[in-house]
Amino acid sequence: MIKVGRTRTSARHGTERDAIVTTHSQTITPCSANRFAELAEHDLAAQLDPDALPRHVAVIMDGNGRWASQRHLPRMAGHKEGLTALREILHTCYHLEIPLVTIYAFSQENWSRPQAEIDLLMSLLEEFLHRERRTFHERRMRFLPIGRVDTLPLSVRDLVRAIARDTAHFTDRTVTVALSYGGRADILDAVNRLIKDVQDGAVSGPVSEARFESYLATAALPDPDLLIRTSGEVRVSNFLLWQIAYTELYFTETLWPDFRQRELLLALLDYQKRERRFGRLSHAVSLHSRL
Repeated sequence: MIKVGRTRTSARHGTERDAIVTTHSQTITPCSANRFAELAEHDLAAQLDPDALPRHVAVIMDGNGRWASQRHLPRMAGHKEGLTALREILHTCYHLEIPLVTIYAFSQENWSRPQAEIDLLMSLLEEFLHRERRTFHERRMRFLPIGRVDTLPLSVRDLVRAIARDTAHFTDRTVTVALSYGGRADILDAVNRLIKDVQDGAVSGPVSEARFESYLATAALPDPDLLIRTSGEVRVSNFLLWQIAYTELYFTETLWPDFRQRELLLALLDYQKRERRFGRLSHAVSLHSRL
């Protein structure tokens, strides 16, 4: 079990950590990072700096079909195993006190898949939400759906909205699930809502980034600190296009059903050895340094 302290989080502002009990015995450096793959899982956890964990992790879950194909199994088996992986990742993030997790569950482009597979995915989503509904309440996690939810099948849509409504008062942790989502559509929908408010006189003058962000589906959330994509694909696939401008990207060859706690720890350790500058100079570089 990974042990960390308590986290108090505001959805849009900072995070307070206290009573951290995870220990880390070694500073993360590029040299030491090369040895992480050789470490046992509990040793990987011991390397984490609890004060430098990302607050918001986004995940593109990719590779369910290939996982099944490699094992000569139907695609359904890959999707089911993918849900098992998702439960483990959410469980690990909970115990690591990572308060915000956003998952790309179903894209707008996924509607072009065969109807039989879409029906299967919707059935698995509904089953997953029914099973995890109690967990959201027990762990006081907000369930936040984003995307064009009104295009989902009626039973799934009603369940998604009911869980979102029932957990809306939880503020410490949020699991955001992108359903029938596309980053371009998110921006386009925000523009159209903004135009309507301008026409109605609710908005006037120049529009700042902060004002525009308030129209996005993720308005209640800070931007992701880390985006993980599995299965070896090196692209963001129309996911959170506005929000990941300064997000650290982590790509792994591991197929999503095989992405478990160990793989998440490796991603977090890789994140912790990076220096996030947001366009500023590194602390190690001065204006008088030779470039």
